[in-house]
Amino acid sequence: MTLTPIAHIHTDFGSKFGVPRQSGVVPELTARIVFLPEYRNPDALRGIEDFSHLWLIWHFSEVKQEGWSPTVRPPRLGGNTRMGVFATRSPYRPNPLGLSSVRLVGVDYDTPEGPVIRVAGADLMDGTPLFDIKPYLSYTDSHPDAAGGFVAGLTDRSVQVVCDEALLTGLPEETRTSLLAVLRHDPRPTYQNDPDRIYGMDFAGHNVRFTVAQGVLTVVAVEK
Repeated sequence: MTLTPIAHIHTDFGSKFGVPRQSGVVPELTARIVFLPEYRNPDALRGIEDFSHLWLIWHFSEVKQEGWSPTVRPPRLGGNTRMGVFATRSPYRPNPLGLSSVRLVGVDYDTPEGPVIRVAGADLMDGTPLFDIKPYLSYTDSHPDAAGGFVAGLTDRSVQVVCDEALLTGLPEETRTSLLAVLRHDPRPTYQNDPDRIYGMDFAGHNVRFTVAQGVLTVVAVEK
């Protein structure tokens, strides 16, 4: 069986560091889905704008691995506890496929790249290949009473963000909002907690450097 990418998604994340831990965690993030030339037929999107959310099936294209392991170490558990790979969303899987639920913002039909889908809340790196797009159906895909397994009760880490407005002058207003939202969710791996370390994140073509101490994330530089 051969899977062929149908599109690539374009986001503000030039590297894996800082990408939200799950889709929808940072709803302020926007992204564009650009189809490969052979799939740029507007008929393929007929009816899609009647749905509010979509499922994206994609490739963990930056994961380099040989073989697979039956257990992995989820970052949410500190990176030390092993769980079964099929009980996690780890990218290190027999088949490195990702699944994300995103909000459909709109479709631009008249672009040089053909029909382009605009979405919000994606948790993918820039350039990630997509294998398929499906509508999200609330009557069957939503399970409010579902058990949360080992992540039940674990809240997403959040911090107070301190950033001098002068550091953001090179970013468009919408991008500033997205960046600050990402930073509020603390991009660091759960097991990293060094208050003296300066972290760097590739976002919207800029190197964003910051420190985190006592629940406060301080941006120290935003350089192109």
